[in-house]
Amino acid sequence: MGAVTDDEVIRKRLLIDGDGAGDDRRINVLLKSFTKWCNSPGTPDEGFTQYQRMMGILAQCEFSMGKTLMVYDMNLREMENYEKIYTNIEQNITSAHDKIAECKKEIQRAKRIRKNRQEYDALAKVIQQHPDRHETLKQLEALDKELQQLSHIKENVDAKLELRKKQFHVLLSTIQELQQTLENDEKSDNDENIQGSPAQNGE
Repeated sequence: MGAVTDDEVIRKRLLIDGDGAGDDRRINVLLKSFTKWCNSPGTPDEGFTQYQRMMGILAQCEFSMGKTLMVYDMNLREMENYEKIYTNIEQNITSAHDKIAECKKEIQRAKRIRKNRQEYDALAKVIQQHPDRHETLKQLEALDKELQQLSHIKENVDAKLELRKKQFHVLLSTIQELQQTLENDEKSDNDENIQGSPAQNGE
């Protein structure tokens, strides 16, 4: 709630002072001119001239106020957009962590498969020493097919892991680029504020 209150204070201040181009001074001048116009015993022509001058000042204040409101609304939309981007990035990071965890599990499964393959190879050597060659050959063929399937699974796991690494690298690069963009935007805003200060002092 504190942040909202601060935003409202800044917004009201901008509505009064405009974009820093002296609207506060214009309003003071307008109030003094109006008081003088109401109490002035001058001619109708002089009163009309003074009236036109006040309307001109009022139009300038209204224009500055409208411009400030547009800038304020644009900044709100920018903030909403940044929040959506941050949310999307956080979701992507969470998803990337989940995928990496899944890849680690697949690696562990692949290691177990490799270990089983080594055990199958050792078992095949023992089976080959038995006299029943026909049955042994059948078992070896079945084991060979299973080993080929396991090898294919391992290759798929390795390919998925490499793809996840590349995706995570791209995600990290995107985050760094976004951070750099935000820093450049902040620097640009600071430079504009510094450049606008001499203009305010001049008025």
